[in-house]
Amino acid sequence: MSRPILASLDLQALGNNLQVVRRAAPTAKVWSVVKANAYGHGIDRVWRSLASTDGFAMLNLEEAILLRERGWKGPILMLEGFFHADELPLFDKYRLTTSLHSNWQIKALQNAQLQAPLDIYLKINSGMNRLGFMPDRVHTVWQQLRAINNVSSITLMSHFAEAERPDGIAGPMARITQAAEGLDAPRSLSNSAATLWHPEAHFDWVRPGIVLYGASPSGQWQDVANSGIRPVMTLSSEIIAVQTLKAGETVGYGCRYRASEEQRIGVVACGYADGYPRIAPSGTPVLVDGIRTATVGAISMDMLTVDLTPCPQAGIGTPVELWGKEIKIDEVAAAAGTVGYELMCALAPRVPVVTV
Repeated sequence: MSRPILASLDLQALGNNLQVVRRAAPTAKVWSVVKANAYGHGIDRVWRSLASTDGFAMLNLEEAILLRERGWKGPILMLEGFFHADELPLFDKYRLTTSLHSNWQIKALQNAQLQAPLDIYLKINSGMNRLGFMPDRVHTVWQQLRAINNVSSITLMSHFAEAERPDGIAGPMARITQAAEGLDAPRSLSNSAATLWHPEAHFDWVRPGIVLYGASPSGQWQDVANSGIRPVMTLSSEIIAVQTLKAGETVGYGCRYRASEEQRIGVVACGYADGYPRIAPSGTPVLVDGIRTATVGAISMDMLTVDLTPCPQAGIGTPVELWGKEIKIDEVAAAAGTVGYELMCALAPRVPVVTV
């Protein structure tokens, strides 16, 4: 029998989450963000379940080409644009919308030999200070782009650093408003958090990412618990061994956990080489045979250990949910001091994946 770890993807939940986004932003079109191989879910596995979207947004040219080859004919937005000028013929061939955030990209676009002009997303740096033109340069760049034959439509684009906070977009919105003054252009500003919680930022296109996959953009599940969002990925395994510790005995590397009394411990076929966070401490929630319990001791490469005190009936072969419908990925991530995004993207290639 093969190792029992498995990642299951609920494709109905994915479609449901897209509809939650549409209800949250009913007047905007939706870019479904499938970067990082659809946040670790596998773009080739999931894109059809999002095919009612208005467009897909991503980073990798190879994934954009894959979507075209699979039959997607709608818009594709490359969130960081092209990385080298010699990619522009492929942007032309596959009709990709490109973001523009640097002067060199403008020059490359101006000099390119294209069959037809490209749609452009002009990136405004509204305070995150990663990519984009400063607000006071946007009018100048706009005029430059309008004079280039290879440019078709222009949409203003930005990104929020703190949209999960009630007051987190006020400053960026003021800078974007300043930058866009007098420009007749559609806008795409909202990530998952702004889509859910800041309707004033919806405008023409929203760009949901993490919320499509059933986790909270704030990292706190309670923030989306009543939204209708459903987890898409369930990581499950089984107990492969049981140990009974005496009081004072330890388990795992570094002897980080010591039993205070006699205690049954289950060994689960899942470790950091599968994508489970190595730094998850004792007490990280886990579901054993439908009963909530917790990890104990260090996470190993291929195994982790759990407290079987709440589930005395559990034994070898008992099912375990590491995260999913009951143990939310946000809970595991919070215990490990990270976010659900990282855990999704860290799912290892050696973990079998099935769609449900």
